[in-house]
Amino acid sequence: MAELRPTDYHATIKWLGTVPIGRTDIRAQSVPQVNAFFSGLEDDYHSGLTRASCVRVRDQHPKGTEIRNTRQLSILSSEEMAEIAADIDLDALDPSLLGASMVIEGIPDFTFVPPGSRLQTETGTTIVIDVENGPCNGPAKEIEKDVGGHGKAFKAAARGKRGVTAWIQCEGVLIVGEKLRLHVPNQRAWAG
Repeated sequence: MAELRPTDYHATIKWLGTVPIGRTDIRAQSVPQVNAFFSGLEDDYHSGLTRASCVRVRDQHPKGTEIRNTRQLSILSSEEMAEIAADIDLDALDPSLLGASMVIEGIPDFTFVPPGSRLQTETGTTIVIDVENGPCNGPAKEIEKDVGGHGKAFKAAARGKRGVTAWIQCEGVLIVGEKLRLHVPNQRAWAG
């Protein structure tokens, strides 16, 4: 039996972005398509097969330890972004201010899809979802720069709606407007 099963949930890629390698902040630049390699998105700050550990994994590794890079992408849903925007009193939220790699539409409660799930294009490019991307102050600072008075509320508003981190399992091209199918692990929820 296969370890992952395709679902009837499909998403559309609504936005793609890359964070410049020589970045001065977390802002992403919008692109219509991007090559996805085992190391991550082409010409993206977050690409690499490994990375230095950070505060997010401090209970497992001392800061700076070289670890597998499962944070190659930051994926958000347009539905959850709309909720965040409403909560911080904005008409819309610009994904570039969040350092997003991708914004999708069509999968409910996206931030909580099971870790290990896959998003796969019709041509086979496959993304593995790692974990929920906890909100941080980086996007709040960028929002505040562009729309003063709204950034400070971001972190609280984004809790449980910040999307997921992910990595590339099968190389290919990602294109705005392309469909992705959700595949989930064949396992029950942990009862620990």
